[in-house]
Parts: sequence; structure tokens; C-alpha cells
Amino acid sequence: MKILAIHNFHRKGSASGDDQVFKSETALLEEHGHDVIRYTVTNDEFDKSGFIGKVAATFGMMWSFNNYKRVKRLVESERPDIVHIHTFFPLLSPAVLYAAQRAGAKVVATLHDTRFICPCATSLRGTELCNQCGDGNYFRMCKYGCFKGSRLQSLIVACIFTYHRIRKSFYKQIDCYICLNENQIQLLKNIGFDEKKIVKKYNFVPDVDVNLENAATTELPERYVVFYGRIGEEKGIRILMQIWNEIHDIPLVVMGGGPLEEEIQNWAEKKENVFYLGYTQHDMCLGIVKRAEFVVFPSIWYEGCSMVEIETESLGKGIIATDLGFSQEAIENGANGFKVPLGSVEGFKKTIRELWVNQEQIHSLGENARLDYERKYLPEDNYQQLLEIYSFLVKETENAAS
Repeated sequence: MKILAIHNFHRKGSASGDDQVFKSETALLEEHGHDVIRYTVTNDEFDKSGFIGKVAATFGMMWSFNNYKRVKRLVESERPDIVHIHTFFPLLSPAVLYAAQRAGAKVVATLHDTRFICPCATSLRGTELCNQCGDGNYFRMCKYGCFKGSRLQSLIVACIFTYHRIRKSFYKQIDCYICLNENQIQLLKNIGFDEKKIVKKYNFVPDVDVNLENAATTELPERYVVFYGRIGEEKGIRILMQIWNEIHDIPLVVMGGGPLEEEIQNWAEKKENVFYLGYTQHDMCLGIVKRAEFVVFPSIWYEGCSMVEIETESLGKGIIATDLGFSQEAIENGANGFKVPLGSVEGFKKTIRELWVNQEQIHSLGENARLDYERKYLPEDNYQQLLEIYSFLVKETENAAS
């Protein structure tokens, strides 16, 4: 089978989940003998542009003529069985959906976030959950400066999504939506998406053999708890800091980079029991997680299928996470981890303290987490699910042609 895989990468060095999924899924398909053509752009291209280039790219968010032409030409020349689109915003634009459809391809889109409900993709207004723009009244974004805190940028994004709402771009130009959890599915159904086009497929992570010797570091205590991932508002970084402002006797190791890294580094330097390692090379990071007692993940937004959570399970570690989005169905309290109400510093603090002194339960959570990973998130199982999705659409095409 020939697949054209399309993705808008984040900036260089980003460990964003959708970037990881694109790389691992396309590699998995190739390992199984499929012909994968990659068409990608990166947000670094925007950063390197001059003033005129940045203005052109901003208007191109509504309709990128260059990417439209290139994708349409690519589909017409290569004749892929499937066009699989991951992230198209900001540089690719929804134009690539039209290009694929008009060239006669079946289009699959993986929804890594809530972009079709919230143009900001986070379903957050500040630090509060918000899905109001699901009704199509995107201009309320201007009042709150939802997009990067800017009313002007919010106006531009509101215009883009209003245009595509009127054209029903996200409703008509996609043949199959791959959702990552039940919450996403419900959000789409609530605003009129065809549930017959919706399927659920979790992400996966490879089953890696972590070399713990390479992860050894004399700087860390013998026992510790870990947070790792993007150091951003949506990951609950400020909640994490509030929790450890009240916990002085349990060591915390934090790994990752992002917009709040300077803030958390300054905070960590004042805490004897907090160790901020910044961006940590992946194998080293996994080794440090493997040595931890458990992982804490106080995210405040709808995680799609958190790579942190399934990676944690692959390492045989329990997790304490916010009862929201993917975690709602991924975590069974007392089995493979614990769920805490959104933003509950007291709830996290209590759960962390109780688990920290219960070595038997820490071990039990880790064993169950590993079993859960083996049941749900292995690469081979994921490949079979993906192949079923593709095969169904190809068969539809064949039936329509006959």
C-alpha cells in the first residue's frame, strides 16, 4: 500500500507528541513493507522568514497556495492509496485537505488535539477549560485574546476558522477521523461531525530496553518522583510547583523544555528536594523514569493519547494524573495509577504522600501499568488497527469504481 503522510512539525528540538507519532507511525508502516511518501514543513521556516515572508505565511494559514499545488501534484503523480494528515496548522493550512480530495485520494486525519473544536487546539481560555467555539462563533476569541494572548492574532485565526466553517472544510474534506480517546469523539459528535467517519486508535511507543547504567547520576537521590514532558502551562507546571511548595520531604525530578523552563528552573533552585534537569536526551530520560518510584502528571488540558503516560506504562511505572481527557479512560484508580480532580493541589498532595510510603502498592501499580501497556499500546497491535482503517477506505474506493 502507498501512503502519503503529511505533517506540520513544531520547531526543531520540540518533543511534541504529534511529531513523535508522525515519525513512529510512518517508520512502522515502512517496517511492514508499505511505501510511505512524507510531505512535511516545520515552523522553523516561519521563524527564518523575513517580514514579508512572515506576512505571507500568516495569510497562508487560511489557504496555502504553494502547499495546495504541491500536494495536489504529488497525489496526481504518485497515486497514493491513502493520504494521512496529522497536523496541518499553521503552515500547511486546510488547503492540503482540498488538494488531496480533488486529486481523488481518500483522506485520513489524526486528531492530536481539539483543533476542530477550539482553533487554539488546547480547549483552554487562560488556564480554564473552554469549548465554546465549538458553536462556530470564533470571534469571541478576540475578546479574550485566546491565541497567544493577542487579540490581533486571535482575530486572524478567527477569520481563518470562520471561513473554513462556512465551507465545511473539516466536515467534508476528510473521509476518516482518527480520535485518540472517547472524550475527543464526544466533542466532535456534539458539534455535528459524522460519527460513521470516526474511529478510535491509541498511540503507541516502542518497547525499549532501557539501559539503567547509562541513566545513573550521582546528582539524584536514591528515591524520587518524576515529572517529564513539555514545560508549558497546559501540562500543569504551575500546579506541580504549588504541590511541591507544600511537599518538602519527597524528592521531585523534572525533565523537559518549554516556555516556562526559566520559571521552573528559578523555582527549583530554591528547593532542596527539586531537581530540574531541563531537556534530557531520550534514553537518559527513560532511564531516570525507570528508576523513579512513580510519575506525576497534573495536566490541565485534554491530553489526546499522552505519550508520557503510555511511555510511563511501558517502563512499568504507575502514574498520578489529572482526571481529564485520555487519563479518564487510561487510568484505573488503584490498579495502574490514580486520577485526581482537575487542579486539585490538595488531591495530588494527598495521593502522592500516601503512595510514597506504600512500597507494595508502588510495585503493584508498576506491574499493572506494564500489563496495560502490553494490552493496548504495542506497535504491532497499532499497525493492525491502522491497516484496518486504511483497508476499509481503499475498499470503499474500489467499490465506488466498480
